[in-house]
Amino acid sequence: RTQAEMAHTCRGTINLSTAHIDTEDSCNIVLSNGGRTYHLKANSEVERQRWVTALELAKAKAIRMRNNQSDDSGDEEPASQSDKSELHGPLKTLSSKLEDLSTCNELIAKHGAALQRSLSELENLRLPADSGEKIKAVNERATLFRITSNAMINACRDFLDLAESHSRKWQRLLQHEREQRIRLEETIEQLAKQHNSLERACRGAPGLASGTASISSTAKGDVQSAKGEASDEDEETEYFDAMEDAPAFITVTADPKHHRRSGSNLSGASEGHPEDWNLEDSVFESSNQSSYNESTGRDLLPRKRRRSRIPDKPNYSLNLWSIMKNCIGKELSKIPMPVNFNEPLSMLQRLTEDLEYHELLDKAVKCESSTEQMCFVAAFSVSSYSTTVHRTAKPFNPLLGETYELDRLEELGFRSLCEQVSHHPPAAAHHVYSRRGWTLWQDITISSKFRGKYLSIMPLGAIHLEFHSSGNHYVWRKVTSTVHNIIVGKLWIDQSGEIEIVNHKSKDKCQLKFTPYSYFSRDVPRKVTGVVSDANGKAHYVMSGTWDEKMECSKIVHSSHGSTSTEGKQKTVYQTLSPKVLWRKYPLPENAENMYFFSELALTLNEPEERVAPTDSRLRPDQRLMESGRWDEANVEKQRLEEKQRAVRRRREAEAVEALEEGEDYEGYIPLWFERKVDAVTGELICVYKGGYWEAKDKQDWSVCPDIF
Repeated sequence: RTQAEMAHTCRGTINLSTAHIDTEDSCNIVLSNGGRTYHLKANSEVERQRWVTALELAKAKAIRMRNNQSDDSGDEEPASQSDKSELHGPLKTLSSKLEDLSTCNELIAKHGAALQRSLSELENLRLPADSGEKIKAVNERATLFRITSNAMINACRDFLDLAESHSRKWQRLLQHEREQRIRLEETIEQLAKQHNSLERACRGAPGLASGTASISSTAKGDVQSAKGEASDEDEETEYFDAMEDAPAFITVTADPKHHRRSGSNLSGASEGHPEDWNLEDSVFESSNQSSYNESTGRDLLPRKRRRSRIPDKPNYSLNLWSIMKNCIGKELSKIPMPVNFNEPLSMLQRLTEDLEYHELLDKAVKCESSTEQMCFVAAFSVSSYSTTVHRTAKPFNPLLGETYELDRLEELGFRSLCEQVSHHPPAAAHHVYSRRGWTLWQDITISSKFRGKYLSIMPLGAIHLEFHSSGNHYVWRKVTSTVHNIIVGKLWIDQSGEIEIVNHKSKDKCQLKFTPYSYFSRDVPRKVTGVVSDANGKAHYVMSGTWDEKMECSKIVHSSHGSTSTEGKQKTVYQTLSPKVLWRKYPLPENAENMYFFSELALTLNEPEERVAPTDSRLRPDQRLMESGRWDEANVEKQRLEEKQRAVRRRREAEAVEALEEGEDYEGYIPLWFERKVDAVTGELICVYKGGYWEAKDKQDWSVCPDIF
């Protein structure tokens, strides 16, 4: 390699022109250059000799290139015809211009010499003294003009020589960069093929037997990582810990007809009666075979006919890496992204999608036991992730003060309101009231990091659910969502972490574990497992399933301490009755793959409605343009809205500085329909609904709403 090329090489490269090649024995090769030495071992003596010959030839070539960098080497691979034309075209133009200048120079020299002869003849004539002085001055100027012209021509010739000498170096560097790019493309293609092969092999691996549910974890939590990526991750590799407080357990299905208690082998074990497993099917078995438009709500008014499709997603090409390479390590909410990465829904609408399986909460109202009710709440907490399995696009970041309502009080028995209460960090408040006996509220802050290979989305904040009749108050938090293959391969999303659901009235708990996906795991992908226990720690139900398909519940009739594992940790064996399905995912609509994989509920969320607030997400112009397939216009509109929001933020910051200088307090942005309070259960400062929105809608009085669109 030339010295210029050596500046572009990888760390650890040896310059062959000064390297020493030696052989230790029949198979070993020693390659040294200064303080760096490599010991290479071939499979056989023949292979070693082939390597030595290739290295010696490469060394001779490197020496020739070093000694004569200005000459084209015959051993080099010729550049492509387009490269030669790009490099030699300007040189030919320069040469032709230089020839024109040389011709002009010859004419100048010829006419200059004639002029000087004429002036010399005039000097020899007898003329007045002052005329002689003028002629002499003109002669000197003509001489200077001729000298200057010669200097200009010489400078042009030197420039052409320099361009010709450097053109060869440019050509070699261009060829080197082209080869590097080709090698990189081949490497990326190879990695993508290996990724797909591993994924297919993993999917083809046999899973667990369907007859017996086997769930196992460690008592203190073992660190799990994606083994397939362990070798090439950096220090920011994300590892997932198992639940610290969840006991290791195994479940086996018992037959109620032949079940008998055997107290001799129970050591502090919890016991249950098979006859307790007699809940009405209409309450405990979730009949989710029906679609979204056929679920519960017969006692309410007939449903309004809503849209069942949106315009197909356009097929726009985009250079992902050109945008993402400057985003590594940054907050996703602070990165200006084109709508090409979005789906035509806002984050407020995505939060509202958590209510797609609201009937689980309607059924939970009818449960008499708090532990049975906990099972439905747990299934509801898992169901909110079912819409994300194919939804790898990014929702629109709501503008500060943006709202979204979903009024289904007459059709489904609930009404929902979301508001963006903070922009940096982005935070949304959500409140849902159901006339069927429950209220849900949450204040969620989204924290996200782009790490090159994957994007981690961490929702921060608690979700509260309260049942009106019993007063049971449940609190839980969301798990981490990770989008993989941001740069290479097919995008896919995974959920990982733990959810602890606590009933703060009865102190019942449910520990749910979302197992991270691994190429080499024999577990079912997207698996979720957990145990429902009462205030005394007695286990009553085992939860099992996947977050993208269904959740089942098995009643525990016996629990006993089993054998000790190889790690010295004792496992608990749960004998359970046959599992009952609590929740099953609705099938996606026809042509969903061309409609951003929206569910039937998601297709209706951005449907235009009358009488909504002027800050409602349905009225956001860039989102509406994107849904219509006019992405270029949507990008322009998105930039306009973001710049308008920045101007408002700068004005608010100026007001804060002015208030500080005057010694006054500055409250900052005040939410429209929510107010900040300290939560009595968690002790956190959250935004809770203060009322007034639905009354303002009835009166159509939106005077408090800012102009954000």
